[in-house]
Amino acid sequence: MNQLSIPAYAKINLTLDVLGKRPDGYHEVEMIMQSIELHDQIILKERKEKGIKISCNHPLVPQDEGNLAYRAAELLIKEYGIEKGIEIKIIKNIPVAAGLAGGSTDAAGVLKGLNELWGLGISRDELMKFGARLGADIPFCILGGTAIARGIGTDLTPISPLPEMELVLVKPGIDISTKEIYSKYKPELVKRKPDLRKMQEAIECRDLEGVKRNLVNVLEDITLYYYPQVAETKKIMENLGTYPVLMSGSGPTLFAIIDSKREADEYAMKLKDRVMGQVIRTRTRSECL
Repeated sequence: MNQLSIPAYAKINLTLDVLGKRPDGYHEVEMIMQSIELHDQIILKERKEKGIKISCNHPLVPQDEGNLAYRAAELLIKEYGIEKGIEIKIIKNIPVAAGLAGGSTDAAGVLKGLNELWGLGISRDELMKFGARLGADIPFCILGGTAIARGIGTDLTPISPLPEMELVLVKPGIDISTKEIYSKYKPELVKRKPDLRKMQEAIECRDLEGVKRNLVNVLEDITLYYYPQVAETKKIMENLGTYPVLMSGSGPTLFAIIDSKREADEYAMKLKDRVMGQVIRTRTRSECL
């Protein structure tokens, strides 16, 4: 029986700007997205019986059609008239409801994995179009690397890969709905807007200090305003070091960019004693798969 295992990598946002609200209710965004080494593992196994069976080691992850990974498999089965069943096992390492695209990257992993397992021959661009039908972050999770995202986040332009950088992530002990944060977005709450051009130049020139200077996410001001626990966590992270700290996506996960592996390891150890939440050591990922 055919089986395949594939990693599903998380993402962070190096910049995130909200340009306005569209007639369809979605927000127009402009951001730079970055893959990181933190990943879930997706195990796909053919079944003799038709249908989709999904399981996960995390109790809060849906194990039915409420899971994006389930819907990704369902989409390909319907589109290509697949007569086989599939068992999807998700080994979760990416925190849930964290602003790291955990659910989206699992769906991306299923799309990529089933394309390979069943020999469907779908191009990456076509696979990304399938992903866009399911969720805004899925196309980037298929693409990987470093990219500018526009529209609702599905219009992607790959850019020069970011040099590998050490990261420490903190996921405060709360879950935050992306929809909620966008619904509460008010321009007057935003203290600083990102300069995408400057960030892109810093990345392309491999200017790490420039990258650090230009880390801006307008949703951070919204989340910190409504969730004091996230604001307090950021304050602790900043007080423990001289590293820039930014929230990813709509939060609540915060990340710090560190200069060296040793410093990052030491910083993570200090944080574990001081913050209420999950501390994760990882790094950026430049390779596109």
